[in-house]
Amino acid sequence: MLKFQKNIVLIGMMGSGKSMVAKALARKLKMPRLSTDELIEKKAKLRIKDLVAQKGWEYFRALEHKIVVQVSGKKGIIIDCGGGVVMDPENLSALKANGIVFFLNARPAVIYQRVKNDPSRPLVDVPNPLAQIRRIYKQRLPLYNQAHYAIDASGVSIEGPVAQILARVIQS
Repeated sequence: MLKFQKNIVLIGMMGSGKSMVAKALARKLKMPRLSTDELIEKKAKLRIKDLVAQKGWEYFRALEHKIVVQVSGKKGIIIDCGGGVVMDPENLSALKANGIVFFLNARPAVIYQRVKNDPSRPLVDVPNPLAQIRRIYKQRLPLYNQAHYAIDASGVSIEGPVAQILARVIQS
């Protein structure tokens, strides 16, 4: 079994497949997986949608930053980040300090198809969710592109992204 000192970090838009890819990698590599969104919900004792509705985005991002600092200090784990984690430049720096960061890049139309029926997504709970996804994607793309590697995640299967990530981490 391979033993990694660095973390494998997944960033990208909501619906890009980060959680599914992280779970598959954790199984294949027998590594622990942490989801920043799951940790936020556990700490706040609220679903993210409810947390944002009750306390606002600023509170959410501050809590997210605390969680990112905690998990990025660990070694040999897979970290599945919320889509907006890159909005705070300190988050990306912390994640890169002890991790190999992969941007799972899915086209906005693909993301829309994946999340359009998910009421837990506060960013698409708007009159025109596809336009919102395109706007957010365009805004965040330069930040996502600061990852070590970009992986196309627009396909139907998670096997492609999983294989590409495995190939990269094994050669690192």
